[in-house]
Amino acid sequence: MPAILLLILYLALTLAPLALAWGQGLPPRGLWDEIASGLALTGFAILLVEFVLSGRFRSISGRIGLDVTMRYHQLLARTAAVFLLLHPFLYRTPFGIDLPHDPTGQLRLNGDAGAIAAGVLAWLLLCVLVLTAIFRRKLPYRYESWRIGHAVGAALLVLLAAYHTIFMGRYSAAPWLAGFWLVLLTLALGTLAFVYLGKPLAKRHRPYAVRSIHRIAERIWELAIEPAGPRALSFKAGQFVWLTVGHSPFSPYENPFSIASAPGQREIRFIIKESGDFTGSLDRIAPGTIAYMDGPHGNLTLDRHVGAKGIALIAGGVGIAPILSHLRDLAATGDKRPVILLYGNRIAEQIVCRQELAALTESLDLRIELVLSDPPPGWTGRTGMLDTDTVSGIFRSPDAGDWVYLLCGPPAMMKAAETGLLSLGVPGRHILAERFDYD
Repeated sequence: MPAILLLILYLALTLAPLALAWGQGLPPRGLWDEIASGLALTGFAILLVEFVLSGRFRSISGRIGLDVTMRYHQLLARTAAVFLLLHPFLYRTPFGIDLPHDPTGQLRLNGDAGAIAAGVLAWLLLCVLVLTAIFRRKLPYRYESWRIGHAVGAALLVLLAAYHTIFMGRYSAAPWLAGFWLVLLTLALGTLAFVYLGKPLAKRHRPYAVRSIHRIAERIWELAIEPAGPRALSFKAGQFVWLTVGHSPFSPYENPFSIASAPGQREIRFIIKESGDFTGSLDRIAPGTIAYMDGPHGNLTLDRHVGAKGIALIAGGVGIAPILSHLRDLAATGDKRPVILLYGNRIAEQIVCRQELAALTESLDLRIELVLSDPPPGWTGRTGMLDTDTVSGIFRSPDAGDWVYLLCGPPAMMKAAETGLLSLGVPGRHILAERFDYD
């Protein structure tokens, strides 16, 4: 689905409650009361639609990228939180009992004790979820524990909020709006069920096994897996998967890794740097260990840029993984377009597949620019950081805007590269990036 249609659908779902409330024709209350109700209606709709912005749906992240999807998820969640946390303090109409001469409830805010309690609990839980998400890296918990807690807390939050909204809200008690909430609630909880039950069940029937694992550079490993059955993964160069190794398909221990091998091969290879809980135990993975994949995902692909005059590949560290997939695929398909690889590392010992990269210059119109920030004596390549000046200097040419640029690496490097390319007049739509760090 095109990105513009996704945006239109999202706006329609989040603004629909306002239209359904306005269409009831109830007598208006004071301005602040209507603002409070409007914030509650819009905020709850955003919160429910948020569930599909989990990065696990190809129709979304495949169009705009995982990093953009998750950034929208974060920013929209914070917007909904502001709306929902603020709305109870804006009401000017007092709480009270139903009055015979006030059938529309516009003179009092009414609700049973259960609905009020549900609202208070939802309000408090929302604070906890938002704060623990923002400060996740500072919590004394593993990411997997936080992720399960976040999912369970989000489910409980929307259940409490739905009860409060339908049985406390002036507008939401109407059948059409109450039905709308139930549909969105079902969609939200169904999304959780799909991610945590449906996808693992599907993965269970498509197991893989570790074929090899070995160190290929300083603190960098290559992991190769192959399907246990006849069916291999179909993917495009530049895409990634969520990978689970040595655990059940229902386990939360999974990590996003870009595929380094070319499409069409039975063996799937990954380039992984030692950094976290899983990646710090790579040396203990034995051949034959069971593995599962959720994917492919990602939009770091060339299928929408077949008319580009040239291909620029910019990688930092293990960001070389999807770039290698592209290079291997370009060689396999005999692509004749000019290709420039700009590859940055700290030290020479971190350069991955150096001999293979050199060999690819024979089958591709490939120019390789290696950059080291801490070069060894006698280094003849570029030195310094892979920054804005380096990028703009290498890619400065009259036809720079006719090339396509693929970026993968540390956030600071990618930001600098994007800045340098934009300064050359490269259209933003020609710059493709995939980030796995979007906090």
